[in-house]
Amino acid sequence: MKLALGPLLYYWPRQEVLDFYAGIAASPVDAVYLGETVCSRRHELRLDDWLELGRQLAAAGKEVILASQSLIESESDLKTLRQIAGQEEFRVEANDMGAVRLLAEAGVTNWIAGPTLNIFNPRTLELLIASGASRWVVAPEIPGAELAAIRAGLVQTIETEVYAYGRLPLAFSARCFTARHFNLQKDACEFRCLAIRDGLPLLTREGEPFLTLNGVQTQSARVHNLLADLPGLAGRAELLRISPQGAHSLEIVRLFRTALEGRLTPAAALDASRDYMPEAPCNGFWHGRPGVEQYVAA
Repeated sequence: MKLALGPLLYYWPRQEVLDFYAGIAASPVDAVYLGETVCSRRHELRLDDWLELGRQLAAAGKEVILASQSLIESESDLKTLRQIAGQEEFRVEANDMGAVRLLAEAGVTNWIAGPTLNIFNPRTLELLIASGASRWVVAPEIPGAELAAIRAGLVQTIETEVYAYGRLPLAFSARCFTARHFNLQKDACEFRCLAIRDGLPLLTREGEPFLTLNGVQTQSARVHNLLADLPGLAGRAELLRISPQGAHSLEIVRLFRTALEGRLTPAAALDASRDYMPEAPCNGFWHGRPGVEQYVAA
């Protein structure tokens, strides 16, 4: 099973991003997704910078994919999307139906259906395969049993990638909740996200972790972690996605690789990962339960 590093969902200073991917070049990940998928106001790296990073990672033996923005809000967003869809160096992850249309109209036949396309049944997936998709990233809320049923119902085969580690991406909004937290307007946000490596924690009135605010994106507070569920992933996915976090991403990647190679049991890998996680783990969605739960089979 291959390991994929998902796109960076947070806004980090330029040099920190470059240093991060320099470390990824020597890591045991097989595929790396690059690009801004959350907010078009995040300009530390432009498209040309992502392309150059992609070339460096490709030279290091990684499969490189350019990920498109999930929420297109302006003509400038659309211009960037057209540039991503039109380049021929790297495969593209389509994260909205506008990207799907551009790629399909261009006759591209090796693009990737991103996790925000709302694919929940074989018929939808077959339509995207007919439009040129050769891989799909499963929506994190789909249980393992349901994923198996979708794959069994396909007439055509397609590579499957499962979101295996990271805060769950729950929703996008035209409103920026990080700016609102600082009593700022979205268009005058002062780029406050730059100082927040892992998003803003949102607590309940009782002080319990509830959600994480990441600009226009809402994430879970707990960290989705399928390390203990690796045996159940066999036969259901060809790739496992690890989402970058503010610190210890490389350690998490190495734990997944070690467990996949059988040098550490899944349960032991999960226990070891707790030292590197910004919050407690959860895996409820994979087991058809509330996502916040950490389910252990009896």
